[in-house]
Amino acid sequence: MPSNRASALPTVVLVGRPNVGKSTLFNRITRTRRSIVTPIAGTTRDVIAEPAEWVERPFRLVDTGGMFGASTDPLHELVLIQGRKALETADVIVFVVDGREGLVPGDEEIAASLRRSNAPVLLAVNKTDDKSARGRVLEFHQFGFDPVVEIAAEHGEGVGDLLDEVVRRLPDRREPGEDPIEETAIAIVGRPNVGKSSLLNRLLKEERSIVSEMPGTTRDTVDAVLKWHKRSYRIVDTAGIRRPGRVGKSGPLESLSVLLAKRAIGKADVAVLVIDASIGPADQDGAIAGEAERAGCGIVIAANKWDLVKGQGPDFYKKFDDELLRQLKFLEYAPILHISAATGERATKVLEAVDKVAAARSRRIPTGELNRFVQRITAEHPPKSPGRRAVRVLYAAQTSVEPPTFVFFTNVATEFHFSYQRYLVNRIRQEFDLVGTPIRLHVRRREK
Repeated sequence: MPSNRASALPTVVLVGRPNVGKSTLFNRITRTRRSIVTPIAGTTRDVIAEPAEWVERPFRLVDTGGMFGASTDPLHELVLIQGRKALETADVIVFVVDGREGLVPGDEEIAASLRRSNAPVLLAVNKTDDKSARGRVLEFHQFGFDPVVEIAAEHGEGVGDLLDEVVRRLPDRREPGEDPIEETAIAIVGRPNVGKSSLLNRLLKEERSIVSEMPGTTRDTVDAVLKWHKRSYRIVDTAGIRRPGRVGKSGPLESLSVLLAKRAIGKADVAVLVIDASIGPADQDGAIAGEAERAGCGIVIAANKWDLVKGQGPDFYKKFDDELLRQLKFLEYAPILHISAATGERATKVLEAVDKVAAARSRRIPTGELNRFVQRITAEHPPKSPGRRAVRVLYAAQTSVEPPTFVFFTNVATEFHFSYQRYLVNRIRQEFDLVGTPIRLHVRRREK
């Protein structure tokens, strides 16, 4: 199994009561929209991490879930476990409080907990753009944390001053002349409750994501860095994507979760589409895979919970794969793996498949080799002519990678019939082993 090693970047952890503005501050510092921001206390359940930088000092910023304060969330105990793990790995802790509310008993509870930490603690009094909040800042000095920095995360006021204090306390773990390791970005996607978080945890050999039988447990996109066989992966566990009608009925929170999941797909090199083998594929799996295909993302299909179905006979996998490709016909180029996140069976095959797909997605074919191949296949099966003049492919060029994109220059046509375009894509994929990656193909008439 893979071995997860701590990131070389120092870690800064944001803590505080629910709804004091941790997620807003996280998004401001990382310049992302990774953490969900709503007026609903306890929105952030998982531990969210993202690289950040200030005055050329890189670090890893962590937004903990609402681990302190009363909660009716049935998963609150798991949130606490995740938050405590984050605090144990912190190099600097930023304790965020709400200046508008002033000092409340919940803040005192957190302060007592943080005094036992070995990491330096900075106190950030948020929402001080409100005049009433400024008069309450002095209340927080009694905690004894130094410094106390006034900020307004929503508008960015004072955030630079806070970051100056943070980087002064960061340990420098960089080796002289050390080059950053390239990471393969993986998005674990699928419908709710198919085992996405369980797969992430199995790969990391730790409870990095909250796992529960309750659909919709993961709201934010949760990522972790994994080092395996001298390679580095950033794995993102996304919220389960349901049909648009159901998402709309559940309110704005799930709609935002789905939006973040789609953004994660757009940034990923490879999407691992997790399907519950005990249920089989559904139309929504095709919709999710379609998001990845449109984004130019490589795709690996992981049929999870295989331990529940392998008793149906040695040939069941053929029946399962045939039905899967019947429903998801456009994914016939994606490798299919039969795994069990619960038992670990074939789980590492996911990373092997991701490596192969990522390599195919970034493969560049020499122009001479490409044109010799194109000349041969177009002679075997020439394009049909829409008019009187015969269509001839004059030459082809690969214009980009990630995904591989090709332009065919012709004497007449500015587009091919969809069946001929599919023929070219399939032949290119087969010849150059472009497994698991979308292929873009464009046609241009060569100007005289």
